[in-house]
Amino acid sequence: MIEVLVTGGAGFIGSNFVRWAHAAHADWHITTLDKLTYAGRLENLRSVLDSPRHRFVKGDIADAAVAAPLVQASAIVVHFAAETHVDRSIQSATDFLQTDVIGTFVLLEAARRAPNLRRFMQISTDEVYGSVAEGRSRETDELRPRNPYSASKAAADRLAYSYFATYEVPVIVTRASNNYGAHQFPEKIIPLFVTNAIDRQPLPLYGDGLNVRDWLHVDDHCRAIDLLIERGQPGETYNIGGGQGTTNVDLTHRILALTDRPSTLIQRVADRPGHDRRYALDTAKLTALGWTPDVSFDAGLAATVDWYRNNEWWWRPIKHEDDAFRAYYAAQYGVRSRHERDVG
Repeated sequence: MIEVLVTGGAGFIGSNFVRWAHAAHADWHITTLDKLTYAGRLENLRSVLDSPRHRFVKGDIADAAVAAPLVQASAIVVHFAAETHVDRSIQSATDFLQTDVIGTFVLLEAARRAPNLRRFMQISTDEVYGSVAEGRSRETDELRPRNPYSASKAAADRLAYSYFATYEVPVIVTRASNNYGAHQFPEKIIPLFVTNAIDRQPLPLYGDGLNVRDWLHVDDHCRAIDLLIERGQPGETYNIGGGQGTTNVDLTHRILALTDRPSTLIQRVADRPGHDRRYALDTAKLTALGWTPDVSFDAGLAATVDWYRNNEWWWRPIKHEDDAFRAYYAAQYGVRSRHERDVG
C-alpha cells in the first residue's frame, strides 16, 4: 500500500479529495490529519471513517510531535490544511500566520527528512496573484497578495518552493481558483447564499457585486491534483482554473433562480476592505498534461444547490445552533438572521 497523508482532510476541499482518492486508488492507505477547527468536521469523512484504507488523526500541523512522524511515514503528502476565509483574516490574521505559514514550515521540515517521500503537494490559491484587471495569471507572474489570507498562502507557497530548491523536497505547488461543491462551510459565498435563500434570509452582497471569480468544481480540482501527483514535475507550479468566470451579482441571481426566491432578498452591504476585483487563471501548463474541467458551472451549481437542499442536517446546526458562527455573521454583515430575530 502507498502511504498518503492528507492534511486538513476534514475540511471542504480536503474531505472531497479524501473521498475521491479513496474511491480512485485501491492501493492507497490514506491518513487524514486535521485539527477539527470550526470548518473541519468528521461528518465530511463519514463514508471512509470505518475503511481499513483510511485512518483519522486529530492534530495540529504546527505540532511537530504529531505531524512529523506522519510526514516521515508517507510517500505522498497532500497539504490542504489552512485557514482560508478572507473575511476572517481581515478580522484577525494571527491564526492564518500560525497555520498557513508556521504549520507549513513544520511539515516541510519533516518532509526533508522523510526517507520515501516522492510528492509534497502544496495546495495554494489564485488569490496570491492579487487582482487581475485583464488577461489571465500565469504561474510565472508576480505574486501580489492583497489581504492577510492570500499573503499567508503566498508565504507558504514560496516557502514550499524553497525546500525544493534548497533540500530537494519533491514539492509541487498548485494554485486553484475559487472552489465550490458539497460540504463547503457556509461562511463562503455559494453555501452562505444558498442556505440563506432556502431560509428566505437576506443575501449580503458586497459592494456593487461586479467582482469576478473563476469557479472550479471541487471534483475537477481533485482530478487535477491526482494527475499532478502522477505527472507533475517537482519544483513546478500549476494553475488549476475552471475557466468559468462570473460576477458575484450574476452568481447571486443564479442562486435565487435555482432556489425559486425573489431578487428582493439581495441585501447590499459595505464592500470588503481591499476586495480583489477579478481573478482569472491561465491553465495551459496543466492542460498540456491532459486535464480539462469536466463540470460546467451551470450543472455544478445546480447540483450544489440540490446538495444543500437535501442535506439540511449538515448545515442547519452550524447556522442556527453554533453561537460562534452566529456571532461571526452578525459582526461581519451587521445584521441578524431571521432565526436570531425569531428567538431573540
